[in-house]
Amino acid sequence: MAKRDFKKELKHLYGPSTKKFTVVDVPPMNFLMIDGHGDPNNNPEFQGGMDALYGMVYTIKFALKPLGIEFVIPPSEALWWMEDMSEFSLDNKDRWHWTMMIMQPDEVTQEIVDAAYEELARKKDPPALSKLRYERYHEGLSVQIMYLGAYADEGPTIARMHEFIRENSYDFNGKHHEIYLGDPRRTAPEKLKTVIRQPVKLLE
Repeated sequence: MAKRDFKKELKHLYGPSTKKFTVVDVPPMNFLMIDGHGDPNNNPEFQGGMDALYGMVYTIKFALKPLGIEFVIPPSEALWWMEDMSEFSLDNKDRWHWTMMIMQPDEVTQEIVDAAYEELARKKDPPALSKLRYERYHEGLSVQIMYLGAYADEGPTIARMHEFIRENSYDFNGKHHEIYLGDPRRTAPEKLKTVIRQPVKLLE
């Protein structure tokens, strides 16, 4: 059986246009999640959270393989926000809250997650493991675009997205969302691919 690749199965969510903003309705999906606060750059809390998150993802992946369920590890994703989203920008990362997350197949139950948690705790016990949770997240109506380039240069694209939202009679309805399709350790900054998404609602 071929491995499932959710980037291909859900291309409208993971492969949007690089040239224009599109509006999508994102269905409920299951995620492993971990929360934190502050600038993610050189942040031990952030790195510790990612270590725990990927440890769980791979533990679950290997647990499902004997059951005939094989899949490509989905890309890492993040929700970024501030108490006042009108102030959200790349200039105040120290005030950001964040949730790092990785989508999981529908076959992954809480029971499977609990068993993987116990196994990972026994074998490696990453310090941030206790902060991890499994949650169904429903984003709903959203505006998105595929951004090409360094993370630090996203500002103009985010600004244009916010302008598009206002000009098309939408309002913000959730947290700034990014999906990381490239590996910054192996990819030149100018070639990184990131889905930038903002949940919205129609103005009444």
